[in-house]
Amino acid sequence: MTRSTVSAPTVPPTPRPAREQFLVFGSPAIGEEEIEEVVKTLRTGWLGTGPKVAQFEKDFAAYEGVPASQAVALYSCTAGLHLSLLAAGLEPGDEVITTPLTFCATVNAIIHAGGTPVLADVDPVTMNIDPRAVERLITPRTRAILPVHFAGRACEMDELCALAAKHELLLIEDCAHAIETEYRGRKAGTFGDYGCFSFYVTKNVVTGEGGLVLTKNEADAARIKILGLHGMSKDAWKRFSDEGYKHYQVVTAGFKYNMMDLQASIGLHQLKRVEPYWARRQEIWRRYDAAFADLPVETPAAPAPDTRHALHLYTLLIDEARTGISRDAFLDAMNKRKIGTGVHYLSVPEHPYYQETYGWRPEQWPNATRIGRQTVSLPLSAKLTDDDVEDVIDAVRRVVLGAGGART
Repeated sequence: MTRSTVSAPTVPPTPRPAREQFLVFGSPAIGEEEIEEVVKTLRTGWLGTGPKVAQFEKDFAAYEGVPASQAVALYSCTAGLHLSLLAAGLEPGDEVITTPLTFCATVNAIIHAGGTPVLADVDPVTMNIDPRAVERLITPRTRAILPVHFAGRACEMDELCALAAKHELLLIEDCAHAIETEYRGRKAGTFGDYGCFSFYVTKNVVTGEGGLVLTKNEADAARIKILGLHGMSKDAWKRFSDEGYKHYQVVTAGFKYNMMDLQASIGLHQLKRVEPYWARRQEIWRRYDAAFADLPVETPAAPAPDTRHALHLYTLLIDEARTGISRDAFLDAMNKRKIGTGVHYLSVPEHPYYQETYGWRPEQWPNATRIGRQTVSLPLSAKLTDDDVEDVIDAVRRVVLGAGGART
C-alpha cells in the first residue's frame, strides 16, 4: 500500500451538487443483451441446468485457457470450495491452511467438508496470505493450502506451489475476486488442483448467484459435477431431452449446487465484456489513486511485476490516528453523502462463532486484524459514470479533510 507523504492535504474543491440517488456499492453493469438472453431462456421453457450452462462452462474455460471438460459451473463459489475439498478426499481432522482476511465462506467450506481451518496471517502490504506464515503452520495433519487472491491481486504462487509440492499438499485457489488475475503469464485458478470462481452480483462477471470450479483433470471435474447435483449420474437436461428419457443412478450422497440456464444466460454476455469492463475499472482505479495521493490514508499497493490485478476491490485503510476519523465513522459519513461502501473484510477471528468454536483471538493475526478494522471498499463497478466517480472522490476528500485529515 502507498502512504501519503504530503504533510497537509489540499483545500477541499468547490462543492459538487448533492447526489439525488444513493450510489449502490457493487451494482453490476447489465446490458440489454443479458436481458434479452434471459427472456429467450424463459421462452424455451428450460430454466434449469442445460445447454446455456454448458456453453458458459465452455466459454469460461476458453477465457482461462483450460479444456472445457475441466470446468464445472455451480450455484456459488462457496459450493465450488466445498465440493473441491470433498473431491480431494478431505477427512475429519485434516487441516487446511487459509487466510484470516477473507469472507466467511472460505473457512465455512473447510468446516462443512469436515476439515479443520488453520489461519496464516497476511502480508501487511498485499493483504494476501503470507507464504512464510503458511510454512510455519504446516504439520503432519496438514492436507491442503487454500489461498485467496484478495481484491484481485495474485498471491505469491511460486512460493505457495513450492510449499505444496515439498509437503505433498493439495492447493485449492479461492479466485472469487480473481477472474482476470494473472501471475507470471498464467491465469489464477490454474496453479492449484482446483480453482474456484464467483459470479455473485458484485463480482467482475455476474450471474446473480453463481460459481465455477476449474480442475486439473477431467476425473475431478466429473466427480464435482455429480456431487453438485444430488450425486446423480445424469442431469435433468440429459434425462428429459428430445432424445428420450434417460434413467439416472445416484452414485454418491450429493448436494443441490448446480447452476441454472437462467444464471448462465446473464453470464454468457457478461463474459464477452470482461476485458472492456476491466479496462473501465482500471481507469477508475487510476483516478482514485491520483485523487487520494495527498490524503493520510493507505491506498492499494501497485501490482507486483509480471502480474495482472483483477481490480475487483479498491480499498482504503482509515487509521483514526492519522485521519482523525474512525473507519466506522467514515462509513457513516459516506452513507450520509449517498455513497455506498463495503468492508472487505472484518477478519475471520473477529466473529463470535469462530472465537467460541476454535478459541481464536484477533491479536493472533495482527496484520489481518489491523486491516480488517481499518478497511473500506469504494465503488468500482464498470457501471459507474464519470459523475459517479467524481462524487465518490469528492465525498472521500470531504470526509477525510473535514475530520482533520492533515495529521501525519
